[in-house]
Amino acid sequence: MQQHTEHTGSYYAATANDTKNRPALEGDIEADVCIVGGGFTGMVTGLTLAELGYDVVILEGAKVGWGASGRNGGQIINGFSREIEYIENTVGPEGATALASLALEGGNVIRELVSRYGIKCDLKYGSVLAACSTKQLRGMTEVRDMWASRGRNGIEILNSHAIRDHVGTDKYVGGWIDHKGGHIHPLNLVQGEAKAAEGLGTRIFEQTRVTEVDHQSATPVVHTESGSVTSRYVVLAGNAYLGKTVKQLYPKILPASTQIIVTEPLSDKMANDILPTDMCVEDANYVLDYFRLTADKRLLFGGGTVYGGEDVADVEKALRPNMERLFPATKDLKVDFGWQGNIALTWSRLPHVGRLGSGTYFAHGYSGHGVTSSHMMGRLVAHALHGDATHFDVFASMPARSFPGGQLLSVPLSTLGCWWYSMRDKLGI
Repeated sequence: MQQHTEHTGSYYAATANDTKNRPALEGDIEADVCIVGGGFTGMVTGLTLAELGYDVVILEGAKVGWGASGRNGGQIINGFSREIEYIENTVGPEGATALASLALEGGNVIRELVSRYGIKCDLKYGSVLAACSTKQLRGMTEVRDMWASRGRNGIEILNSHAIRDHVGTDKYVGGWIDHKGGHIHPLNLVQGEAKAAEGLGTRIFEQTRVTEVDHQSATPVVHTESGSVTSRYVVLAGNAYLGKTVKQLYPKILPASTQIIVTEPLSDKMANDILPTDMCVEDANYVLDYFRLTADKRLLFGGGTVYGGEDVADVEKALRPNMERLFPATKDLKVDFGWQGNIALTWSRLPHVGRLGSGTYFAHGYSGHGVTSSHMMGRLVAHALHGDATHFDVFASMPARSFPGGQLLSVPLSTLGCWWYSMRDKLGI
């Protein structure tokens, strides 16, 4: 019996442009490409391949954008979750140069698709990374200089006075603006991408849980609860929600939940006092806070990390203290929405990318940079499948370590590490 799953009770679901229901797969069909997962990675891969003339089927276990793609903070954060020195030590100077050239690719893909297909997703420009300590600010300056040496420009360092022009709190000692960052309504973005893909002939099935992927055959077969798809290629894009469907991939990622609240609409004065330039913000702590204004001037505030993907009992209780610490004027605001969902972490905090056999591709584990990394990787997977695997193969060459002891052991170890780094952030060391 199929498990039917609707969107979580988020602000995004309440303000979605598209509420259509797509059918579940019934029976056995064929396609050029079968994609497992109806989030950003799957949609961008499918849309790109449809533009190239492929017959594409996308299978989603719930609704398009049901997972992290439709629940996240909506921030366009460029780059990767690891420093370029780590990447260079892993893949060498040439590989690092190749990946550095992709630092802006995800954001560029988003803006390109929004423009080409007229996707209404409240796209705004500019993102702020806020420093909570002088150590963090020094590190940001070093990272800015390192990226600039590799041709990645557009980052402006802010001192303690300049950051107040963008964020109405005295809790930050500085930061930077990435003028090529921004923010969006993520559920409307992924739904707009789905509509564009369908317009090019892509078949999307919702409420279709994949039970098995036969990737060892010459022609892969994806089995579902009530049918199957036989195709030349398979793309696995389920991220944190792929679970144990493909046993080889399960030990490589660790689900971690994050939480978001959204307030009632702010007055024009309060909105301007909190975020005068309407940029999105995240801080540089290990367990970070992130926030922005929605199109109707609500404050969206997120944060927290629970390793293993367990839900917290009360989202508002978990997040409200940090919101009020930064912005005391919000203490009397009503919170209208609160939700949570899982992202996927890898041991290296870099995407886990590769092939199973010759015809099955996978990409997941974006480790907190999912909005941009998923768009970049969706484009790279499509190009690799089409014959140009230059950049895909650089990612695929990076070693992917399993979490030690599986989730039974890795969850408490990761939690302990999280506590340690959080204490260092609080002490500014």
